[in-house]
Amino acid sequence: MHRRTPLAPAAVAAALLLLTACGSELVGSANPSGGAVPQPQGSEAEQDGVRITTVTTPSHSTGSAGISAAYEVTNRGTEAFTYTITFTFTTSSGEVLDNVRHTVGAVGPGRTVKGTVDAKEAAMMATSAEAVKIYEVTRVPADEAPATSGPCPSSGIRVWADEGDAAMGLRLVGLHLENCGTRDYPVDGYPQVTVLDEDLKRIDDIKISQGGGGMSTVDGFDDPPRPVTLKPGESATASLAWHNTTQFGTPVNAPYVRVLAKSGAAPVTVTPHLDLGTTGKLGVSAWKRSEQ
Repeated sequence: MHRRTPLAPAAVAAALLLLTACGSELVGSANPSGGAVPQPQGSEAEQDGVRITTVTTPSHSTGSAGISAAYEVTNRGTEAFTYTITFTFTTSSGEVLDNVRHTVGAVGPGRTVKGTVDAKEAAMMATSAEAVKIYEVTRVPADEAPATSGPCPSSGIRVWADEGDAAMGLRLVGLHLENCGTRDYPVDGYPQVTVLDEDLKRIDDIKISQGGGGMSTVDGFDDPPRPVTLKPGESATASLAWHNTTQFGTPVNAPYVRVLAKSGAAPVTVTPHLDLGTTGKLGVSAWKRSEQ
């Protein structure tokens, strides 16, 4: 699994803008005069089974939009995983221009899936990008992957996490629950959450509180739970809250959280990148009906 110390969701964008072309990133360089350039092979050129295979820059004579990169995702595990890959497009000097996130769903064990990412997804990169990096790779079990659209899961609900906010030193990530099925879906209480490490193993020494536990100053976070029945097409929200205060001890960084909308619900694994510092605390708010 990927071993980078995770950043809080709201801090990721800022951190990406400060990146340079350092050796810890997997970098694909293109031919300035145009054409495809094969990339280095071997395990050192991979990140969690993902590697850039070819980088192509159109020649100026073609007039086409800029750089593109072909990549491969190889699952060497024993179960199907869904991968989310963040690609960073840079200049030749390492200046970050923009980032593109791709999700590759349900890669079976032992399988390799190929894809392409290109600068047409961000117009500002079209003429100035000269290299592509793999900044981050996360993977979750395919049957626990969150989805905001597409076919409704057999559970009849979708659960996912948003990008979050880090204002005033308090980390907040929203959890979203949508009834995409054909029957009413009742919830009464808090989502059930389990904090997971880089290997998707449970971290037991985290205190998870219903409400902020005195930690959150966000209006409504500590409101008691109330019964909510979601009709088809309706949705609800809850939140995760934490501080990344670091004092004595070993800071805890947990990329993943497994979420159950309620007891007995199908699990969904989201990637909020909890940087809990040495607090060891995570607050969870109750489900509330989303404003329509």
